[in-house]
Amino acid sequence: MEEKKFDLNTVIGFVLIFGIFAWMFYINKPTPEEIEAKKAEQEQVEAKKNESDNVATDFVPESKAVAVDPKDSLAMVQAKSTLGVVAYSASLPSAVDKVTTIENEVLSLKINNKGGYIEEALLKNFKTYDSVPLYLIKDGKNASFNLNFGTTDNRILNTRDLFFEPSLTKNGKNSVLSMKWKVSESQFLEYRYELKPNEYMLDFSIRSQGLQQVFNSSQPVNLDWKLQAIRQAKSASYENRYTDIHYEYDGGKDDFTGQGDYDEDKEEQVTWIGFKQHFFTSVLLTDTPFKTATLASKNIANTSDLDDKNIKVTKEFAATVPLELSGGELNYNMDWYYGPTDYKILSSYDRNLDEIVPLGWGIFGVINRYIFIPFFSLLSGFLPYGIAIIVMTIVVRIVLSPVTYKSYVSQAKMKILRPEITEINEKYKDNAMKKQQETMALYSKAGASPMSGCLPALMQIPVFYALFNFFPSAFDLRQKSFLWADDLSSYDTIAKLPFEIPFYGDHISLFPILASIAIFIYMMMTTGQTMQQQQPGMPNMKFIMYLSPLMMLVFFNNYASGLSLYYFISNLITIGIMLVIKNVIIDEDKIHAKIQENKKKPKKQGKFQKKMKELMEQAEQQQKAKKK
Repeated sequence: MEEKKFDLNTVIGFVLIFGIFAWMFYINKPTPEEIEAKKAEQEQVEAKKNESDNVATDFVPESKAVAVDPKDSLAMVQAKSTLGVVAYSASLPSAVDKVTTIENEVLSLKINNKGGYIEEALLKNFKTYDSVPLYLIKDGKNASFNLNFGTTDNRILNTRDLFFEPSLTKNGKNSVLSMKWKVSESQFLEYRYELKPNEYMLDFSIRSQGLQQVFNSSQPVNLDWKLQAIRQAKSASYENRYTDIHYEYDGGKDDFTGQGDYDEDKEEQVTWIGFKQHFFTSVLLTDTPFKTATLASKNIANTSDLDDKNIKVTKEFAATVPLELSGGELNYNMDWYYGPTDYKILSSYDRNLDEIVPLGWGIFGVINRYIFIPFFSLLSGFLPYGIAIIVMTIVVRIVLSPVTYKSYVSQAKMKILRPEITEINEKYKDNAMKKQQETMALYSKAGASPMSGCLPALMQIPVFYALFNFFPSAFDLRQKSFLWADDLSSYDTIAKLPFEIPFYGDHISLFPILASIAIFIYMMMTTGQTMQQQQPGMPNMKFIMYLSPLMMLVFFNNYASGLSLYYFISNLITIGIMLVIKNVIIDEDKIHAKIQENKKKPKKQGKFQKKMKELMEQAEQQQKAKKK
């Protein structure tokens, strides 16, 4: 008699899942009073956030720069007595709050005379989730770059308070901007920027000339770089999950600070520091390793409001680096990267920057680097991105189909042996040792093992985990649409909810629902093959079968729709492969006959098996002796 695929318990369990989900919707639905209260609260929050623009008020300290009229001799005398070496630069025509722009086809940078630092970085070819120009630095509000040093006349100076003199020239096709803070015409501190065509990386150097008598060698020259990560994505919480500091240290090692707050920690021999904002990154690189670098990261957006439309920035980054003087002067050749967190672009610089892209550690990263990234690039070169995901999924499932076949054959053997195992359980229900011994003997004679179905599944884990890292990191998916999903790098939305469900969100995504249904059907097929009567103390397999798709439904609601699309298609294909194996390839009668044949054959036991048998027999004899 053919076994039923859907028993009453299965149907009840399926109904319960959606019943629980509906109940979650209902109990979290706010009352009219709560809606009004929430609306009033939201208006207050919005007003407050609009005032501060979601940027910490003390993030960029107010500049104390002072300009002096060189024609006013009295003012000049006073300036020299109060400002010391600063007086000369404060008297130059460049002592005004004015910006100089250098740009190429992909990047536009504005550098202010006051402080000599980049106060605006615009990526020309990209837009934010709400279709506005994409800035990594805007209006000088979310970034700060400052050198702090002592002088021989016992002053403490900050370059953010100093006026730099700009000089814009060309070096071939490259734009070169020299920003000099001058003590005299021949004595200065220079920031030099050189931007090449079509490059996100610009050459940057810090050098001084004739300042041996200005720098107080007993005090360090500290470089302080800060950045607040401007929100760029539809889901701020999802973006924040991939926003952190990455850095290279100790001759090529790399590390990152993680999602949470990262208290100041000192690293040694640092060669680059990257402030990563999921799909966009600012990186400072140096040819002369920083002896030490103190790094800190802090969440500045309320996690409960991360998807609120008023959130402008998510994390705050800070790096403090002491610069060493050489012969009393500063001389550091660096580079600055403002651009996409794109594996292909970052790896092209051959500076280990591709480690910023979270592709997974060990074997998972290797699979992504040498298989999935090149293969997906090939497919997306001539196919729409959604179709490329589907084709790649099909190929992956076909390649893994032999593993699926072995797993299913093992499950079929266990299903055939189930009546005999049940018989053993009944016969030796009062003797656990004998029951285990007879069960193992049956497996050995039949050439079956419960572990043989697990091993093929374990072999697939590296592939699944690699893809779990690949899709959230695939820059090419950003703002690429497919079917109802307008951005494969973010969640898809088929309905907006008037309230928020904890862990689920305020919207309904369809791809996770489809993936959950496919996973449920797949688990019914696989669990139904080997499901035996539940043993005391063992996990309820039916509960696990219902829990897995429910977790997918809830937690993947805010994940990238490209990842959910992959899981949906992958499970559909696996279901199809298993149906073909069951109905076309595998003959359960033949398997049963082969098992019976194997049981009749004398089974040779290895030394380990003999030893285990002896131990089990001894344990059984000891148990009988105790009962007497």
